[in-house]
Amino acid sequence: MDADAVWGSIIDFSDYGELLPLVTTSLVAAAVLGLVGGLIGVFVMMRDLAFAVHGIAELSFAGAAFALLVGADVVAGSLVGSVLAAVVLGLMGVRARDRNSTIGVLMPFGLGLGILFLSLYQGRSANKFGLLTGQIVAVEAVQLQWLLIVAAIVLAGLAVLWRPLVFASADPDLAAARGLPVGALSVGFMVLLGLAVALSIQVVGALLVLSLLITPAAAALRVTATPWLVAVLSVVFGVVAAVGGILLALGGTIPISPYVTTLSFLIYLVCRVTGEVRERRGGRRRGSPVPTAPGQGTPARQ
Repeated sequence: MDADAVWGSIIDFSDYGELLPLVTTSLVAAAVLGLVGGLIGVFVMMRDLAFAVHGIAELSFAGAAFALLVGADVVAGSLVGSVLAAVVLGLMGVRARDRNSTIGVLMPFGLGLGILFLSLYQGRSANKFGLLTGQIVAVEAVQLQWLLIVAAIVLAGLAVLWRPLVFASADPDLAAARGLPVGALSVGFMVLLGLAVALSIQVVGALLVLSLLITPAAAALRVTATPWLVAVLSVVFGVVAAVGGILLALGGTIPISPYVTTLSFLIYLVCRVTGEVRERRGGRRRGSPVPTAPGQGTPARQ
């Protein structure tokens, strides 16, 4: 088989116009996930919880796999697994060292359970594969309704906790000294994070969930330090990656996750290069000699 035939079997946009109307609900779901992931990713970066996202994803995968095995709703199983993992991490992982060790214990346990449940499942192999890498199936109206409800809960929670959470994330000791319930804020945020992880798994799967909850915020932080602009850019990057991944996957035969993760990585790469160029230019301007008046050692007056 020649190269053209190989590419033709992977990428084919000939029926794109007919397929696009079939994934309208999926596009809406992807846009919502980009919004949720972009906003919550800002706090994930501020609180250094990238490792926690991966740990929660493993338990969410286990919950979804168990639901698939017993014939229950996969989204509900994913939500239960995520929230349980998030609560455990929120209660046990107060210190960074304790949190990381707890995640290190939960991750292989959750992954092992998920693999066990999938090995016992006798249904379609595509369902197994989709839990790990995501899938481009049209989201049903009922699924979209549940997704919107959970996303609304996450967004409402972030709106209520935003200001105290920013304070507690930036300086937890000072926030505790000022009387903020830092422990309760941590548990509350972890629950919101668990819900966001469960939603994201429906698009990119358990293995690549970081591309929606970490990469957009990390990219935004490379180009600006202004808090509100970081949040806006993170949301834009998350929506572009999620929606763009679905639009590209329509013309291909491979799962959606490679498209989403590639777009996320390219956005991060561009932002990183842009940030480094700006830092070098700023460093040269700060380090350049101050102009002096002719024949004098003092700076010239403008």
